[in-house]
Amino acid sequence: MKLVYQPLLLLLSVVVLSCEKPAIPDGVVTGKHGNLVVNIATVEQMPFPGFSTRATVVEACSRLNFLVYDSLGTRVAYENQTSDKDGFGSAAFQLSPGKYQLVVVGSSGKSNPTTTNPAKIQFTKSTGFTDTFYSNDYVVVGDSLVSANVSLARNVALCRVMFTDTIPQDVSKLQFEYKGGSGSFDASTGLGVSTKSSQVATFAAEAGRDSTVYDLYTFLPADADSVHLKAEAYASDDKLIRSREFNVPMARRQITKFSGAFFSGSSGSTITVIIGIDTSWEGEVEVEF
Repeated sequence: MKLVYQPLLLLLSVVVLSCEKPAIPDGVVTGKHGNLVVNIATVEQMPFPGFSTRATVVEACSRLNFLVYDSLGTRVAYENQTSDKDGFGSAAFQLSPGKYQLVVVGSSGKSNPTTTNPAKIQFTKSTGFTDTFYSNDYVVVGDSLVSANVSLARNVALCRVMFTDTIPQDVSKLQFEYKGGSGSFDASTGLGVSTKSSQVATFAAEAGRDSTVYDLYTFLPADADSVHLKAEAYASDDKLIRSREFNVPMARRQITKFSGAFFSGSSGSTITVIIGIDTSWEGEVEVEF
């Protein structure tokens, strides 16, 4: 009899174990299952020309960062997504009951920003500075499912540099260093984090080409209304060919179109452009140098 019941007991134990629900540690993403489900509802486009008033998330950005912080500002869960993967635009988390700060960042850089601190979501030259959108919400998680539908809003300013003359044959690289804005922003406000550091963006130059355009993005701190821009052209051996400096007026969610003859224009002395920006109009301002 003992030999008869042992297999039966073994079978029953397997059935019981298979029916037990495995414990899911806090913060672990379980596909689209969890007690907090986040979906991108809309992307609110502050009207940069060429964009509709609303856009799907794929049209606006190629990267999404879903970030969850506890009451102390500690990141307890996150999911990074790219637009080439299924499920782009939604995420789920299993969290302990409590109140959380939920932040979503959308960008199109080469890699993800640093997101360990919600007061300093940081982009660098290596990640790239791109058009960026964010949302900041607070959710209370309990025993039942919480579904959060969030809307992303643009929080950058854009300096669109337009060189109207021809790039000389000995120029292979253009570098823009700009100070006054920031590569980081505070998720609670969307505003730039004040810093003494500069942002740097480098572009390959095509000799002989004219009417070239270079987009420089920044997060403006609350008290900033301009950036100091140094534009430099280099040869293939890193020899400096041309350098000029400008003060460029800027405003959050606006484009400043900054155009002129860079190579054939006046010498490399600093030029200050004074122009007012109507902050009640979120659009673009054109400045010539």
